[in-house]
Amino acid sequence: MTLLKLPEQARPREKLLAQGVAQLSDIELLAILIRSGNQGLSALDIARCLLQTFGSLRGVMTASKAHLCKVNGIGDTKYCEFQAALEVNRRQLAEPLHERSMFHSADDAKLFLRAQLRDLNQEVFAIMMLNSQHHLLAFRKMFTGTINAAAVYPRELVKQALTDNAAAVILVHNHPSGNPTPSQADIALTRDVKKAMDLVDIQVLDHFIVADNQVSSLAQQGLL
Repeated sequence: MTLLKLPEQARPREKLLAQGVAQLSDIELLAILIRSGNQGLSALDIARCLLQTFGSLRGVMTASKAHLCKVNGIGDTKYCEFQAALEVNRRQLAEPLHERSMFHSADDAKLFLRAQLRDLNQEVFAIMMLNSQHHLLAFRKMFTGTINAAAVYPRELVKQALTDNAAAVILVHNHPSGNPTPSQADIALTRDVKKAMDLVDIQVLDHFIVADNQVSSLAQQGLL
């Protein structure tokens, strides 16, 4: 059945307008992004298939192009629309960090970092560049490694911080294993980077580890 043949109150867009977006199911939200059906399937049918295949909204939105486009009714265009929606979410999470001190935006920072790093299957080391008021200047993904480790060079981090005219930085990397506990290598690296940044008068405020939905802080654990 096409969406036009459904009662008006059962159509996702009309339901959103009448009742608000919070009243939509996961299937209905995806159907709005999908917009139109294909090959005898409605947008709701395709959305239902996506959720059955990938298990959750997060699974759908973070699926690779190759896996997503195997689902009947999903092609390059719909993949691009999903990616755009995901990137809009990531960027809006960064907006408060550009406007307020990181010390007053710790929860915002953690939401932003989870969105950036939690779904990666390789370890990525990044750095948040901050100005003298500790507002976000830039978020740089600097090094990518295997699932267990990333080769990180303090000299390159210092060069990038100077290029961005950063007064302070926050280090961050992900643990694809889902365990947020810092390793001895993480602690040693943090201290090496801090020593390198001290030479050019740039503060290292923290080192966050993103592990699925958890974000741990080395500073809060007294390990900085």
